[in-house]
Amino acid sequence: MIRREGDGCPLTGALQLVGDKWTLLVVRDLWQGPLRTRELLTALAPISSRTLLGRLRDMERDALVIRKVLGKGKAHVEYELTPRGRLLFPLLDALWKIGRELGCNECADRLERRGSYCDVCPYNDNDSDNKNEAQTRPPAPHREQDDSIVLL
Repeated sequence: MIRREGDGCPLTGALQLVGDKWTLLVVRDLWQGPLRTRELLTALAPISSRTLLGRLRDMERDALVIRKVLGKGKAHVEYELTPRGRLLFPLLDALWKIGRELGCNECADRLERRGSYCDVCPYNDNDSDNKNEAQTRPPAPHREQDDSIVLL
């Protein structure tokens, strides 16, 4: 991991680590388990493949994700959060709550636009009385998908 430039304050370092929207959205989408590059591109649309791969490289360098080559060639790669990356979950939860309080977006907007809630959204649970269950659920099984397109 690379130490961050700045005034030495841990807040400054943390903001440099996660200071763009894509890093935290990658963490959000990897919350349930490893995903392939193509799955992340689909989940994070309209991110470009170039931006996503740059973010993933930075996150790998910062020990937030692990890159695993699954088969022959670069086309079969998946990314998984490290224990260090999972330390960001409380930050995502806090940002979700703040976004709701400030009226930035509603989960129903996401449902209408994308046809589903975010994987980590408490509204995904049928038992909405227990919102903490979302943090203790086991990861969902890996979804098989053909991602044979090589991204440069």
